[in-house]
Amino acid sequence: MVASSPSRQALHLLVVAASGAEVERLRPVLGRSDEIHRVDSADFLRAALADRPWDAVLYLSAVAALSLPNALRQIDDAGLDLPLILVAGPAEEFSLQRAMKAGARDVIDADRLERLLPAIEREVREARHRADHRAALEMLNESQARFDALASNLPGMLFHLRRDAEGEYRFLFVSEGCQKLFGFKQQHLLASAGKLFDALETDKRKSLESALGESAAKGTLLNWEGYTRGRTRQKWINLRSTPYRFDNGVVEWRGIASNITESKESEAQLRASRQQLAELSTHLEAVKEEERERISRDIHDELGSILVFLKIEAAQLAAKLPTDATRLREKAHSIETLLGQAMSTASRVARELRPGILKEFGLPAAIECQAEDFTQRFGIACRVQCDEDGIEPEPDTSLALFRIAQEALTNVAKHAHASLVVMRLRRERGNILLEIRDNGRGISEVDMQKPKSFGLRGIRERVLSLAGEFSIGPAEHGGTHIMLRVPERADVEPPGEEELQRNLF
Repeated sequence: MVASSPSRQALHLLVVAASGAEVERLRPVLGRSDEIHRVDSADFLRAALADRPWDAVLYLSAVAALSLPNALRQIDDAGLDLPLILVAGPAEEFSLQRAMKAGARDVIDADRLERLLPAIEREVREARHRADHRAALEMLNESQARFDALASNLPGMLFHLRRDAEGEYRFLFVSEGCQKLFGFKQQHLLASAGKLFDALETDKRKSLESALGESAAKGTLLNWEGYTRGRTRQKWINLRSTPYRFDNGVVEWRGIASNITESKESEAQLRASRQQLAELSTHLEAVKEEERERISRDIHDELGSILVFLKIEAAQLAAKLPTDATRLREKAHSIETLLGQAMSTASRVARELRPGILKEFGLPAAIECQAEDFTQRFGIACRVQCDEDGIEPEPDTSLALFRIAQEALTNVAKHAHASLVVMRLRRERGNILLEIRDNGRGISEVDMQKPKSFGLRGIRERVLSLAGEFSIGPAEHGGTHIMLRVPERADVEPPGEEELQRNLF
């Protein structure tokens, strides 16, 4: 007799036997905690199988109401992977081969029952392994089905691309989106990765090869954009994936290829729209400057002449008054004073509308004159620093910079609550730099995002129209710092953002 392991779980066994005496023969070879339930008909077996889970079925002897094939059929009909072990005597009709062929997992000689428990434990263990395998397979199939559903509904193509140590590419997986994206079936791309490269324009193919090489060498994200060959509408493709590098030199990318044609076309339309708006803005500024010049000329030539003539007339009238007409003389002098103020105001307005000094003496002198007018008008000290003489950008650039300085000073007067403004004009590497600082309350991100910040928007648009760079933010010691840089000549390429930041700090 073989004793069972004391640490094993109790067994729950169904026993097909004609009598309880046959079942009692099994007690000595099984554990005390093992459960044994006898059935002797097909109905009882069916009910027991539906009642609760069992570990195994033992068939002890031929039962008229439940043959061995019938018992196996009942187990199959219940959809159970339940091992059946036949305990056969020497005179049993079923031989070993016939029992195994019928579906029994094992046949134990009734005279050697010490083999029964190890056989049961083995079959139970294998049944549990099969159940685990089926569960894992079901989870895998479910996961695969979920993945296939997601992949088929994605607006693109999932891919698994490998580059071997010799630099050859091969697709290990591509999703159904391949057909919509490139126009050929999955198996064609799986058979030859070269079809992907052949689908691209020559320059874009080289760009993709370069991007893959850089991603493989540096381990950086692959984020490539390019367009396919096409006689009419080109299709823009984005490949995005993180590389996985192996010790043997193999590199793999698992990512997604997306159709970004619509977004690219939208970007192109947006750029065209912005270009049209920029051209319209430039045209409106030109028309505005022409109107300002006309008004300035009218003020200077007509209104100014009239005011001068009135002042002369008033002086002549005052000179002819009797010496004892004191009150009339005071009135005449008051009129002269008011006319002088009106002439000064007309002159200042004319300069603001169209600064003649800009044409005659250049940008630095015009900005200095504007600073003096600003100080006199608002009582805010304004200093101008020009690092060198001879800063003479093109006329359009000079006018734009003057208007920017004018708008900036207006903003300081309206919002900054400052007592000092410093403007600095300098030349650097073919560019004109203009800095404007004040010691006021400063500017916040909210202020810059206000929908009616037309002054700042106007400055930014002017700078962009000159292919320049513009930044605004808090100054180091409080207040606001405006920094702009424009090419001195229209044919000079403006500096990049990185260079601008390096020069700023």
